[in-house]
Amino acid sequence: MQGETKYIFVTGGVASSLGKGIISSSIGKLLQARGYNITIQKFDPYINIDPGTLNPYEHGECYVTVDGHEADLDLGHYERFTGIRTTKANNVTTGRIYKSVIDKERRGDYLGKTIQIIPHITDEIKRSIKLLGTKNHFDFVITEIGGTVGDIESLPYLESIRQLKWEMGKNALCVHLTYVPYLAAAKELKTKPTQHSVKQLQSAGIQPDILVLRTEYDLNTNLRKKVALFCNVEEKAVVQSLDQPTIYEVPLRMQEQALDTTILEKMGLPVGETPSLGPWREFLERRHRATEAVKIGLVGKYDLQDAYKSILESISQAATYNDRKADVKFINSEKLTDENVAVQLGDRDGIIICPGFGQRGIEGKLTAANYGRTHDIPTFGICLGMQCMAIEFARNVLGFADANSREMDEKTPHNVIDIMEEQKSITNMGGTMRLGAYECVLKKGSRVYEAYRKEHIQERHRHRYEFNNEYKDAYEKAGMKCVGINPESDLVEIVEIPALRWYIGVQFHPEYSSTVLKPHPLFLSFIKAAITK
Repeated sequence: MQGETKYIFVTGGVASSLGKGIISSSIGKLLQARGYNITIQKFDPYINIDPGTLNPYEHGECYVTVDGHEADLDLGHYERFTGIRTTKANNVTTGRIYKSVIDKERRGDYLGKTIQIIPHITDEIKRSIKLLGTKNHFDFVITEIGGTVGDIESLPYLESIRQLKWEMGKNALCVHLTYVPYLAAAKELKTKPTQHSVKQLQSAGIQPDILVLRTEYDLNTNLRKKVALFCNVEEKAVVQSLDQPTIYEVPLRMQEQALDTTILEKMGLPVGETPSLGPWREFLERRHRATEAVKIGLVGKYDLQDAYKSILESISQAATYNDRKADVKFINSEKLTDENVAVQLGDRDGIIICPGFGQRGIEGKLTAANYGRTHDIPTFGICLGMQCMAIEFARNVLGFADANSREMDEKTPHNVIDIMEEQKSITNMGGTMRLGAYECVLKKGSRVYEAYRKEHIQERHRHRYEFNNEYKDAYEKAGMKCVGINPESDLVEIVEIPALRWYIGVQFHPEYSSTVLKPHPLFLSFIKAAITK
C-alpha cells in the first residue's frame, strides 16, 4: 500500500503496566504480516529528556537504538516483535517536546507570541507524531502514549490525538487498553473501571474505536456486550487480552479475535486473507515443546526484572532455539561473596555478568567472573561485565592485585579499564559516552567468529570506559585474547579465553539486537555451551 499514512494511537487506562507496548507490538506484527510497512513510536509523559539518566528501578532498562538514542524499554519490544530498527524519532518525551518549544522561543521563531500548551506544545507533539510517517512514507505509524488516561501529564498528548483524529478522519484510530479486575469476595469481574476510563477519554474529546481489555479471567460474551454498549464501541471491537504463558503468544490471541481485520475495516482498507504467521508459530511450538531446562545465573545489582529486560528476552529466545527452557536465577552482586559463590552459582550451567554503572555491587561481579573462570563454567560478560572479567584477570592472573577501572578507583596504579585520551575531548550526547552502533572486526578462528560466522559486525554501545590498550600484550600472553577490535579507534570490544569452554566478555550490548525470529548469535552460542557443560 502506498497511499496516505494511517495513524493508530494506543492509550491506556485504569492502571499503568497493562502492556500497551506488547499490544502496540502485536498490532504492528499483524499488520506487517499482511504486507504493510509499519513503525511504532512511544511518547512518554515524563519531563526527563530521555530515560538515560533514570534509575532502572524507576523505569526499567534503558534501551539503546542504532543511532545512539537512549530510549524507553518498550522500543525493545517493538524491535523484538517486528524486526524493525527504531531511532531517536521513535521515542519522544515531554522533556524533549518542551525543550524543542523553548529553544524555538529563545531563537525568536514564534515572533513574540505568548507560548501556551495549546497550540504550541500540542503542535509540537503533532509534528513529532507525524514526523516518521511523512519522512519515511510508512503505511502505518503506531503511537503508544505512556502513562494512564487521567494523569495530568498526559493531557497535552490526548488533546493532540483529539485534534489529529479530527483532522485525519478515517486515517486515524484509537485503541484503548484497560483493565477488568476480578473481585474474589464477590466472585465476579468488574467493568466499572473500564467504563470510567473510557468516560475520561471521552471527556478529553476522544471516542476510542477499539477496546482491549486486560484480564486474568476469560470475559464472556455478555460482559463484552455490556462494555460495548456502555462505551459506544462496536461489539467486534471489544477484544480481551488474557494473561499468556509468554508475551509472544499475544499477537496470535489478537489475530484470533480479528483485531487486525477490525483495524483495516475501520480504516477503509481491504482485508484479504489472514496471514499464517508460520515462523512465529514454529518459535512458539519449539518453546512449548522444550522440557529440559538450561540453568543460567544472572549476576547484577538491580533486583528488578525490567532492569535486564532485553537480556532476559535474549536468553529466553536463545534457549528456545536450543530446544531448552530458560531457568534464570537472579543473583544480587552486592550479596555475592567468596564464601557463598559456590552455593549461588555451583548448580548453574552458565553465568551472565550484567552491565551497569558505578561502584555498587562490583566486588560480587568480580567474584562471579573468578568463579566462572576457575571452574570453567560458560561465562558471558556484557559491558561492565566484560570490564569485570578484565579486572579479575589482571588481579588474579597478571598479578596486579590493585588493578581496577578508573570508574571505580580514580587512583588505581593499574588502570586496565579507563577513559581513553581521545574520548576525553568528546562532549556530545551523554557527555563522553559511546552510544549506538559501532563497527567491530572479529579475529578469525576465535569463538566469537565461529558464533557470528563473519568478520565484520556492528553492535550497540552504551558506556564511557574502555579496555586500556597499554595492557593488551600482557593479557594476550597470559591467555586472555582480544578477539574483537573497533577498526576506527583500535579499542578492544571483545575478550575471550580460548583455553576455557566459553569465557567471553563484550564491551557492547548484544541483547539490544536479539529478536524473536533472529536470535543473537552470541546468546545462541552461549546457551549451547551452557547445555553441553
